[in-house]
Amino acid sequence: MRVAVGVSGGADSVALLRALAEAAPEIGLVLSVAHVQHGIRGAESERDAEFVQELAERLGLEFALHRVDTPAVARTQKMSLEEAARELRYAWFRSLLAEGKADAVATAHTLDDQAETVVHRVLRGAWTEGLGGIHPVIACPRGVILRPFLQLRRAEIEAYLREMGQSWREDATNADTAFTRNRIRHELLPQLAEFNPRIAEQFANLAAIARDEESWWEAELQRLLPGLVLPGRPVRGGGRAVSTHPDEGSVGMKLERLRGMAPALRRRVLRAAAEQLRCGLSFEQTERLMAMCGADSNTGAPRKQQLTAELRAERTARELRLVREAAPAQRETAETFELPIPGEVTGLGVTLRARLVGEADGIPAAILRTPRPWDRVKLKYSRSAKPLKEIFERMGVGAEARREWPVVEWEGRLVWMREVVAEAEDVPFAVEVISTS
Repeated sequence: MRVAVGVSGGADSVALLRALAEAAPEIGLVLSVAHVQHGIRGAESERDAEFVQELAERLGLEFALHRVDTPAVARTQKMSLEEAARELRYAWFRSLLAEGKADAVATAHTLDDQAETVVHRVLRGAWTEGLGGIHPVIACPRGVILRPFLQLRRAEIEAYLREMGQSWREDATNADTAFTRNRIRHELLPQLAEFNPRIAEQFANLAAIARDEESWWEAELQRLLPGLVLPGRPVRGGGRAVSTHPDEGSVGMKLERLRGMAPALRRRVLRAAAEQLRCGLSFEQTERLMAMCGADSNTGAPRKQQLTAELRAERTARELRLVREAAPAQRETAETFELPIPGEVTGLGVTLRARLVGEADGIPAAILRTPRPWDRVKLKYSRSAKPLKEIFERMGVGAEARREWPVVEWEGRLVWMREVVAEAEDVPFAVEVISTS
């Protein structure tokens, strides 16, 4: 097997390379070294690449270097630096497999990485599939991505390297607690370990359980969905009408069958139905659909409601239908203004300043804009995000003023709204009003 080892220069990946190089002759591996220069840390990144290349040459292995501009991609795609780096890294790994340059790519994720991932996803409101964390094996169209170190602790790996006298590179950004994952690693998990010293293992065990649960549910849904989630809408005389528009579509589910299901199954069916229309649902949106499946018309749930910009739910006497339509075009007069982080912007009658909370570089810009019909914002201390219509009604804001009311969007969610205290947890910056007009 030809295995490309992803090596950043850190302790975990260096240890993986050394361990595989030692085992390769016995188990029949042909190794190469793959390093991504993310363009984030300047000269330090160059020294990382040089270190990895020298290590590959010392071990007599082929070395491949891939350079990317992560900050630029993060800005244009409105992603965090971590997300953009991961996307770029794995896109290259998959291309190595697709081009037949390797049969597998090995990465050095550890049990500690697994625990941090599960905690991070819990904090962000993951579904059960998200709790599966980092998968040991990812099948690709050609080849696989492997994580051989998922059962090992980071401390064990560093001890292994010290014993053999192998150095490694330290990434200073791994200690920067401006990043949520680093706060989890250096602050939250150590606090949880005071309650249970084996907390990292417990989160890794939870991930293993969640992966097996998801595997079973996936097979069960594949069995149930074809006869349950029906494409299109019913027409008089029998049959169903299906839209041919590439950005539109609908599915229907018999209410009688939905009501007879256990909540766990019904929730998964509803989410799978939305996914068939290429729409993802949050927990809150799914619960709104669950309410529409009530046993009678007195549940308080509306017969129609807009779930997202493109997805609408409708309840008839017999069916719950999900309808996906092309997103409505923005009004020609609607304006958007880029808010650099850190930086200032003037527009929609306000001048705003984005001030960093902590130290971080390359944070994607936010957008100052006007409200959209499907917008929701989570108020500080509230349990869930609220529709802007509801908030405007509470504030007594008229229809005309609503159309030009300034809000700030960052990474797909509203993080600031004029005269409202929005929940800003996990937002690495604060928005301040400099002046109004």
